[in-house]
Amino acid sequence: MKKIALALVLIASPAAAQSPTVEDLCIKVAKHLLMTDTLHTGVIQSFPELKPPGARMTYSTRDGVEKKDMVDTIECQFENTKAPFKVKRFCVASTCYSADEKNEENKRRFDEVRVLLEREGL
Repeated sequence: MKKIALALVLIASPAAAQSPTVEDLCIKVAKHLLMTDTLHTGVIQSFPELKPPGARMTYSTRDGVEKKDMVDTIECQFENTKAPFKVKRFCVASTCYSADEKNEENKRRFDEVRVLLEREGL
């Protein structure tokens, strides 16, 4: 009985929770940028070993879209592979967003996503 109680405590503890990955963070970036709670992912490629670490994926905000039919893409780059990840840059289709972006609207969108991630401790 003591073993079961210990196992339940470990499962419920924050340390037992899985740490987010660069893939998870890229999904969060997309959700924040697109202002949606629902995001279906297709192909996800992750590159945590590269400098900067990052991920790219296909996605859809519509229900019922098959993975093979998802053509919208996002690519994300981060400074770190664990929290705080510190988003460095992300691109949706051919539009990129970063801190040193010349286009003021794109820089603003980058800052908004960065702030939302920081609020979540990411």
